[in-house]
Amino acid sequence: MSLSKGVVGSDSSRPRDSKTSGLDDTDRRILALLQKDGRLSNAKLAERLNLSETPCWRRLKRLEAEGYIEGYQARLNRQKLGLGVVGFAQVTFGDHSGQAPLEFEQKMAQMPEILSCHNVSGDCDYILQIVASDLEDYGDFVRNRLRVLPGITAIRSSLALREVKTGLQLPV
Repeated sequence: MSLSKGVVGSDSSRPRDSKTSGLDDTDRRILALLQKDGRLSNAKLAERLNLSETPCWRRLKRLEAEGYIEGYQARLNRQKLGLGVVGFAQVTFGDHSGQAPLEFEQKMAQMPEILSCHNVSGDCDYILQIVASDLEDYGDFVRNRLRVLPGITAIRSSLALREVKTGLQLPV
């Protein structure tokens, strides 16, 4: 990724698709800066962009209104919260018709232990990222919360040995 105007993640040589064609370089720089530090004040953001505060604030509000910015949140340290295990469960359904997959998705959205749930192509139907305090807690979660759901024919788990990269920063 190249550095453009001092902001990582801003690459003006990368082709833009129609979904992001409404963004100019300043918008992309705003998004990149806020991904790094969501607590930047409008004054600091404007200063880093060499803009006055009012146009910066207008751009920020437009990016929020248009859905480019969905919200702001703190990143928490899972180990300090006692969540030492990260597991990835591959979930397979026997029958893809009916309500079971839809009900499964709704239940996954409600479980705080599930960090992400993706409907995928390939050997399984869903891949879940799950946090737990330890291996026993992870096993209990799989046995007592996942295996009991209707329609599931197989669950295969892989446990993370070490986190190499984690985060939610998107290339902009």
